[in-house]
Amino acid sequence: MLNSYVIRRALSDGKYRKIFVERLTEPLHLNAISLGVALFGSFRAKVAFDLMVRQQYAFPILFAAEQARRRGLPRITVLEFGVAAGAGLLNMCELARRTEAATGVAIDVVGFDTGRGMPPAIDYRDMPEYFQEGDFPMDFEALRRALPGRCRLVIGDAETTIPDFLASVSPEAPVGFVSVDVDYYSSAVKVLTVLDGRPEQYLPLVPVYLDDVSMDGANPWNGELLAVAEFNEARPLRKIAPFNVLRSKRVFKNAGWIDRMFAAHIHDHPSRTPATAKRATQAYIPNEYLR
Repeated sequence: MLNSYVIRRALSDGKYRKIFVERLTEPLHLNAISLGVALFGSFRAKVAFDLMVRQQYAFPILFAAEQARRRGLPRITVLEFGVAAGAGLLNMCELARRTEAATGVAIDVVGFDTGRGMPPAIDYRDMPEYFQEGDFPMDFEALRRALPGRCRLVIGDAETTIPDFLASVSPEAPVGFVSVDVDYYSSAVKVLTVLDGRPEQYLPLVPVYLDDVSMDGANPWNGELLAVAEFNEARPLRKIAPFNVLRSKRVFKNAGWIDRMFAAHIHDHPSRTPATAKRATQAYIPNEYLR
C-alpha cells in the first residue's frame, strides 16, 4: 500500500513527467547521445541537449551572453521576477557562473519579490482558480545568506522598485534576460514595465520567460498573456512575441519550456536603427549559375 502511494506521488511530480512524457518520447539515438554529453560534454553542449536544471534559464542566459560577446559587451544583467523561496534564483546564479566561465561575459543577477507572498487577486484576470493570496512566501534572511555576491535581491512592490532599478542599469551591463514568474495578470502588468527603459539598457533581443502560461485555463484574455498583449498594444517600438522558431532549433523538441519562451524586441535599439546599425561584413549571395 505504502509503495503504491510513493509510486503515485513520484509519477505525479513534474520532474517525472519531463522524463516520461517529454524526454522519452524523443528519438532513442538522441537520448543515447545525451548520456555521453552528460558525462563528458561542455557546458554549451549540456545546454543544447537540455541537460541543465531549469533549462528555461540555461538557454536564455547563454543566448544573452553570446549576444553580448559578439557585441563586445563585457557584462550583462539577468532578472527574475517572482523569487518566492528562492530555488530558481539560486539556480540562476549557478547558471550565470557557468555561463560566465564559458563565454567570458560577466553576469549580474537581480531577483525581485514583494517578500510577502501573493497579494489578493483583483478579478478573473489573475486566475484565482490557480493562485491565492499568501501563496509562495519567502524566508528573506535565509535566502539572503545563501545568495552569492553576483546576486542582488530587491524587495518591494514592482511599481516602486523597477524605476529605481532602471535608473541604475548601465549600457555596459544591459538587461539580457527576464524571467516573469509572478502568476497574476495584475503583477505581470507591473513587472513588464522593466522593459520601458532607454534602448541602450537592453540587448536588442531580450529572452523573456513566461512561467504561468501553460495551465489549461490560461488564455490571451487573462494572466501573463493578457499582460503581454496590453504591453504590445501600448508600445509601438517594444514588442514581446514567442521566441522565433525556437522549437525547430532545439535538439529536443518536446520540452515544455519552449512554449513559454518569448522574446522582447527592442526595435528602437541602436543596432536596429538604420543610421547606427552595423555589420561586420557586407551581405553577399553567390550565384553558381554565373560563370
